[in-house]
Amino acid sequence: MLEILSITAPIFILIGLGYLSVMTRLISRETTRGMGVFVVTIALPALILRGMANKSLADSMDGDFLAGYALASLTLFVLGVLFYRRVRGAPLADSSMAGLGMSSSNSGFVGVSICTMVLGSEPASRAVAMTILVESMLMIPLAMAIADASAGQGEVRLMARIRQTLKRLMRSPLLIAIFAGVLLAGFRIPVPSVALRVIDMLAMAAAPVALFAVGGNLYGLRVKGMLGDAVGISLAKLIVHPTLTALAFLLWPGLAPEMRQAGIIFAAAPMLSILPILGMRYGLEDHCSATLLLATVLSFISISATIALIA
Repeated sequence: MLEILSITAPIFILIGLGYLSVMTRLISRETTRGMGVFVVTIALPALILRGMANKSLADSMDGDFLAGYALASLTLFVLGVLFYRRVRGAPLADSSMAGLGMSSSNSGFVGVSICTMVLGSEPASRAVAMTILVESMLMIPLAMAIADASAGQGEVRLMARIRQTLKRLMRSPLLIAIFAGVLLAGFRIPVPSVALRVIDMLAMAAAPVALFAVGGNLYGLRVKGMLGDAVGISLAKLIVHPTLTALAFLLWPGLAPEMRQAGIIFAAAPMLSILPILGMRYGLEDHCSATLLLATVLSFISISATIALIA
């Protein structure tokens, strides 16, 4: 148990330091948002490139991992939407955002940091590229399309929304890094040693800066009056998502053990840090913020338990 805490405690200490730094006004929340921008636009793309550079495409991308992780995430999303729609009687937009909160992980901040500490940078950099692909190309567009359709927007409006989403994705530094890595790996284009050193230095900053930024951005979020839904979505995210991922991976027995563990660790992370931003479009930013805060706090227990079970 002490060995597991030695892995998870530093992660949540860094999150706590970010939170306390903003709370005590040592730094501003805008500064931590800037740190998050640095991670998303520079450090994390560098980590992704480092995991794919000077490797074959087969060593960079794993079809079994992609299929298993996508199946588990999509299954939980559908179950979440149906539960909130049919059982709770929630509007479709609310149900879609709840399903997204249950089924999409904070891969680029919390997930990759934990995976790096548990399994090392090699499987973490491979896994984060594939989980980001699933979340960016499947889960987020699907959830937004369902929520937009529920708002009474016509087909033309929906198609415009899809085009906007695709344009935004094509400008995403993370997806650009993934596609660049696929290009390098597919054509076996060598990356010079000097460039690799620069990429390594930037990649090393991804985990600590990301965790500090998560903590700073959590300050000011509240769960008062929204605890019921926040608990349900958080428990589904932290318990059901990694469980479904582990079960889905059983369908692909040839998947390497370290990649199987990496996928479960990513699934055990809290939901997307941008969930409140996505929910803002439908007036759900407060509910999404409350859920994000609670899930991040509870994830200390769930992630420790997940590591104990798969180690």
